[in-house]
Amino acid sequence: MKLGFLTAMYSNMPLQKVLEMTRPLGLEAVELGTGNFPGDPHAPLQDLLKSKPKRDELLALLKGEGMILSALSCHGNCLHPDVKYAQKCQQVQTDTIKLAEMMGVKTVIDFSGCPGSDESAKRPSWVTCPWPPDYLEALEWQWEKKVIPYWTKQAKFAKEHGVQVAFELHPGFVVYNTETMLKLRKACGNNLGANLDPSHLFWQGMDPIDVVRALGKAIFHVHAKDSLVYEQNSRINGVLDTKHYGDEINRSWIFRTCGYGHSIEWWKDFVSTLRMVGYDHVLSIEHEDSLMSNNEGLRKAVECLKQAIISEKVTAITWA
Repeated sequence: MKLGFLTAMYSNMPLQKVLEMTRPLGLEAVELGTGNFPGDPHAPLQDLLKSKPKRDELLALLKGEGMILSALSCHGNCLHPDVKYAQKCQQVQTDTIKLAEMMGVKTVIDFSGCPGSDESAKRPSWVTCPWPPDYLEALEWQWEKKVIPYWTKQAKFAKEHGVQVAFELHPGFVVYNTETMLKLRKACGNNLGANLDPSHLFWQGMDPIDVVRALGKAIFHVHAKDSLVYEQNSRINGVLDTKHYGDEINRSWIFRTCGYGHSIEWWKDFVSTLRMVGYDHVLSIEHEDSLMSNNEGLRKAVECLKQAIISEKVTAITWA
């Protein structure tokens, strides 16, 4: 298993400078954003699509640092009720799949998206309860008319290009937990799977280790990010919290650097369970801890995860 990072945290710096700065950490992989929410400063999508020399230059840069490209990320909302916005996200995703094939990258990461409640909606509508009945009617309409048709078509397209799409299980989108991930995968194709980010699971009340066991081979990529629920706040207001991420003292939960939300022992168990279900790719550090700088957060995450990673799988033990 390799340790890498999502470079979006250094979007204001050239990639070569980022790699030089992080070289002492001994990382082995990078995940690059191509557009939509992550932006594309380190993987300019259209430039790379049009130019093989530029693609070769990027791959050579990574190879020279002893690194692999673990995934291309284009987190967006391809199901947004604003047609123009949705089409923009869809084009970035489609082009990212094409680029992944050209660069020999197996995985493209995205959100599942979230439609509106009906054809006349202007904003996405995330359904979180079954009553009043309007909500279940909206949810059924979303899946039957928007979610399944789009992702069935896009899963087929990705498969034709030798690419798998990994969804980040994220509240606000139709795929946000184990059940919805497996529902989409069953309906639309097995080259759709999960980019497992435990930070979004903790605060929803899930156990990410149990989720790993339940998803198994459906895990295509992993984000290494922690979160911490502040019980004194959540006991009063619950965990559905819309306060700004910078209002840490009053929020019910916040994102944390690996090891600052859950112990190194938890992360060891998490990594071990990933190995048990057959995942042996990359732990991609995503830094969103508002209490630490990018440099400190990345360094501390690396220190934690290097203790947790199992570098070699033992297939048999023979006693003399």
